[in-house]
Amino acid sequence: MKVSGFTFIRNAILYDYPVVESIQSILPLCDEVVVAVGNSEDDTLSLIQSIDPHKIKIIETIWDDSLREGGRVLAEETDKAFKAIDPDADWAIYIQGDEVFHEQDYNTIRQAMEKHLHNKKIQGLLFNYWHFYGSYDYVGSADSWYPHEIRIIRNDKSIYSYRDAQGFRMGNNKKLKVAPIQAWVYHYGWVKDPKAMQRKQESFNRYWHDDEWVEKNISKEEAFDYEKHVRELIKFTGEHPKVIQKRIKATNWKFDYDPTFSKRSLKHSAKNFLKKYLGLDFSYKNYRL
Repeated sequence: MKVSGFTFIRNAILYDYPVVESIQSILPLCDEVVVAVGNSEDDTLSLIQSIDPHKIKIIETIWDDSLREGGRVLAEETDKAFKAIDPDADWAIYIQGDEVFHEQDYNTIRQAMEKHLHNKKIQGLLFNYWHFYGSYDYVGSADSWYPHEIRIIRNDKSIYSYRDAQGFRMGNNKKLKVAPIQAWVYHYGWVKDPKAMQRKQESFNRYWHDDEWVEKNISKEEAFDYEKHVRELIKFTGEHPKVIQKRIKATNWKFDYDPTFSKRSLKHSAKNFLKKYLGLDFSYKNYRL
């Protein structure tokens, strides 16, 4: 069984992405990792080159900054990396620059890839998610946080990145048939220095919206106010992946949240009730179990 990894990144230093940790977290599972490094305003290319020159294959790309609807450019960059993986690979592990795999899940992930290797009905593997917010101590619990997503796909070039690179589709916009596995993606996209988070907000929203929308909806601040934008959270009681622990110890800001406080809307409360007591799940699913 041959496994390739793939990801994309741009301005990792400027926006404080834990992309080194992201890539390091999948390296033990992969024979190679393809990284599409976009034209950056910082030293992202050298940062990626410093990780593991024996396993990492870098392709340099130019982002189409004119694509300003629905985050489409993120999907295009994902597809560039996917197309560049070894044609002999059986599986492709996808990770974004703010996601990390936990070493405790490696055996589960390997076993799932081996189990479904020859079952062509399974086109991808579905992971669970922890979405951290504000600090490394809290995770999102509202149903607006997606609980699952595809992070391993077959090396089938009819598969492509969907919308803003959250998941995948294939052929004529068909959802992938996936097998759920008991492994987690640790998503740290909402945990970073408030100044870096503010820079990201002002820049990244331009891949979804025009200048007028950004000017109206994204406030000009020196630092991002996590408390102002907080959504429903719960305390995280688990252990973070080893590769991210050095970054956690270097945290230089403070975020406090009272778990008894909730901004849960009536709509979300109704959805949670129906799911818990009646087994009705209305959440969006970009896959077929």
